[in-house]
Amino acid sequence: MLWPQIAANDKLRFIYELEIKSSETLYRIERNGVLIDAPTLARQSGELGLRILQLEKEAHELAGQPFNLSSPKQIGEIFFTKLGLPVVKKTPSGAPSTDEEVLEKLAEDYPLPARILEHRGLSKLKGTYTDKLAQLANPKTGRVHTHYAQAVAITGRLSSNDPNLQNIPIRTPEGRRVREAFVAPTGSVIASADYSQIELRIMAHISEDEALLRAFTEGVDVHRATAAEVFGVDMTQVSSEQRRYAKVINFGLIYGMSSFGLARNLGIETRAAAAYIDKYFQRYPGVKRYMDETRLLAKSQGYVETVFGRRLYLPEINSPNGPRRGAAERAAINAPMQGTAADLIKLSMNKVQQMLDDEKRGTKMIMQVHDELVFEVPEAEVEWVRLEIPRLMASVADLKVPLLAEIGVGPNWDKAH
Repeated sequence: MLWPQIAANDKLRFIYELEIKSSETLYRIERNGVLIDAPTLARQSGELGLRILQLEKEAHELAGQPFNLSSPKQIGEIFFTKLGLPVVKKTPSGAPSTDEEVLEKLAEDYPLPARILEHRGLSKLKGTYTDKLAQLANPKTGRVHTHYAQAVAITGRLSSNDPNLQNIPIRTPEGRRVREAFVAPTGSVIASADYSQIELRIMAHISEDEALLRAFTEGVDVHRATAAEVFGVDMTQVSSEQRRYAKVINFGLIYGMSSFGLARNLGIETRAAAAYIDKYFQRYPGVKRYMDETRLLAKSQGYVETVFGRRLYLPEINSPNGPRRGAAERAAINAPMQGTAADLIKLSMNKVQQMLDDEKRGTKMIMQVHDELVFEVPEAEVEWVRLEIPRLMASVADLKVPLLAEIGVGPNWDKAH
């Protein structure tokens, strides 16, 4: 039924064949699995447990009474009735909300919400990873074998479960430490290869914006270049704070962030954020044009495409519901970039596996996490891996800007990343 439609469209046929090939590579990755260091996890669980108890104690002291940190009802009573904290938003039933977003807002000014947020984050980390990972390992080999799903995320990104390797938090020190438990056997090391600023490079390719293309072609620091453009200073004069702002703007706009979202992210006035966005679009008119054209295209045909032709359907793009339509418009802008990045990492994964097989190497691919490929490498092959894998990953597609892949090596995943 569907084959004639796929066969008649070269782009869709390319994507179909990429997915079939990827399923074979993923079968190999799943079978290889990754070695887990159970004693490290047990130690981390113990430390997290103590910190969670400490946070509970501090929260009770700040509240002036014991309460259940997992109960929205009890939290609401303490926040709004007892302590008189400002109501940020309400639930559909009209009660003051205590969801994640509200806690984050209140945590900027009050210590109790900050403790509750930290308590939630650490409890989740302990329950999902440090307590569970070792239990999921094969008792004979000590290896964890995740399941990758190719047809769950609309953008073509892989999702992973039992355990979910895509969601280990990287922004907190406790989250990063979980990666210390992903280790290599004696005589081998872990290597992690990923693409540098892949979605921004794809944005440059798709939008054909001259300033963005130039920045990547000349190999300059793109966030520094953006800061120089937006703040009207020479690149050598850009401060670290200005570069940080530019980085948030660069990545925010990829995800269709509004001036309100940018303001909240940077902790500045909405008017100032809107001025930054205007300045950005004046300096990068190709990006503005791409965004406007993509919204119109999505509305007229109901889908957008990656560079390689993967279709990303947006059923809510013409919805009469404003917030739903807005979310679909943001997805329309981001999906081609996130989807193209997903296509590229699959192309890389397949090419790298082919090279490992052709050369009869002992190196094994053991994980794929977003834009990153993780390997278990015999010590004798480390130099070869450092040289060949980034070179191969950078050559899988010919975009209007150079692709750049970087690799790190270490005794565990945290040290390699």
